[in-house]
Amino acid sequence: MHDSDHEHDDTHKAIPSDLALRVTALESLLVEKGLVDPAALDALVETYEHKIGPRNGANVVARAWTDPSYKTRLLADATAAIAELGFGGLQGEHMVAVGKHSKVHNLVVCTLCSCYPYSVLGLPPVWYKSAPYRSRAVIDPRGVLREFGLDLPQETEVRVWDSTAEIRYLVLPSAPCWNRQPGPGGPRLPGYPRRHDRCVALALTSAPPATP
Repeated sequence: MHDSDHEHDDTHKAIPSDLALRVTALESLLVEKGLVDPAALDALVETYEHKIGPRNGANVVARAWTDPSYKTRLLADATAAIAELGFGGLQGEHMVAVGKHSKVHNLVVCTLCSCYPYSVLGLPPVWYKSAPYRSRAVIDPRGVLREFGLDLPQETEVRVWDSTAEIRYLVLPSAPCWNRQPGPGGPRLPGYPRRHDRCVALALTSAPPATP
């Protein structure tokens, strides 16, 4: 038997995590009792894996980085500009994009709960929904940023944007220097700014994306 066969067998013998087992048991019970439709669950998983999420926001940012006219439209009317790329819908009906400036750093928070543009950035990370982040992002934004590894110069203004049920925000990161002169085949950027922290301004774009 080849090594690859052993690896293949080991993969199938791997024990699922406790959380995965509980989810599977719960799903089986709900289906057995007729409370959920397996097809509906599959459709929901398919939607979150392939139709909404950070990859949508990544495409919006990459387009703005490489198309000045699109960037102008995005900053003027984010909802319409994002819809041009086929993204929008629930939790993304009213979007506002804020650009990065050399003397202003934008930070997004939802002080009330965890309002977030699901259709563009996917599910909010755990820290975004936490009470400490929601309160301290307003009271001590610089301190929060430092805890995330971003220490801004004192002369940089930190502007906090509070998402609500009516408005969701997207921070347009500055285009990194390695992107300013794309090659003849065009930039390969759709996957780069997928991390949530860059689109709510907890991190800066500085290093090029890792080669897949």
